[in-house]
Amino acid sequence: MLDGRSAEFIGQGLKHGFAGGAVIGKDAHLDEAMGIERGIGFFFDGSGQAVTTDHDHGIEVVRVGTVNFALGGGQLNLRHSRIIGESEAFRYMKSAVKSSKVNRAWLNDHVNDTYVKLAKKDGYRARAAYKLQEIDDTLHLIRPGQLVVDLGSAPGAWSQYLRRKLSPKSAIGGGAAAGELNGRIIALDLLPMAPIEGVHFIQGDLREDAVLAELAGQMQGQLADVVVSDMAPNLSGISSADAARIEHLIELALDFAQTHLKPDGALVAKVFHGGSYDALYRRFRDTFVTVKRIKPKASRDKSAETFLIGMTLKNR
Repeated sequence: MLDGRSAEFIGQGLKHGFAGGAVIGKDAHLDEAMGIERGIGFFFDGSGQAVTTDHDHGIEVVRVGTVNFALGGGQLNLRHSRIIGESEAFRYMKSAVKSSKVNRAWLNDHVNDTYVKLAKKDGYRARAAYKLQEIDDTLHLIRPGQLVVDLGSAPGAWSQYLRRKLSPKSAIGGGAAAGELNGRIIALDLLPMAPIEGVHFIQGDLREDAVLAELAGQMQGQLADVVVSDMAPNLSGISSADAARIEHLIELALDFAQTHLKPDGALVAKVFHGGSYDALYRRFRDTFVTVKRIKPKASRDKSAETFLIGMTLKNR
């Protein structure tokens, strides 16, 4: 699986180098492939061919020699020798997984996934929008007039949801996807993100002082009402190293919240069950008066992700 900033492989026949039959999301930015939930998950047959993807969008297949990357270096270069359409890709992948009932079942589940279909219907860039929506519907965090900071924003589904929540209600009761905006949204990601009207996007690494200063400058001295973080780390496949990387990104979000969040504000952060989970939960409890744990229905059943929501800062 190619994750947020690097690569990990699941299946047989591949070492770091290249994928023989890579699958990417239709109409996706090439770099968008590097998001954990919003990116690529390669599933391989016995010959080492990538036969399906965990992407939220449609499906395309890119032929041999497609993927070259620097493991841990945050670089993913895609070279298209041929891209085929969704229906042909489906036939290709169906034939490629005849020997694997598991892969065939997964592909069928993905194509028929309720949230994939909803995302296409509602105009969201990824099904991840419904994770934030469920959290918001439960806790009522996002309201017009707020300043919201979206960390790890690419490809932009969370920013799209925020944009609609901060828009005047339309005649049919939903927020507008364009036009007047009541509030401000600042988004940040290491990867590029296509523009969203009313969303100020900064491409950069939150770990860098210059990027953090630019983000703080865009806030114009105002504290955030809500910070949402869908940041995902480089994965090496070494559990202890990966746990440390996950913990570090959540620590960055927590540190940012402690200095740039209103006292009664909220932080929503994606975390993963594993070696660092208990420590991160304790850190949330040390930082916020109220901490909630939510695994939205839109999270895939087999995904280790869950979300920690901290509300009202302590010691402020």
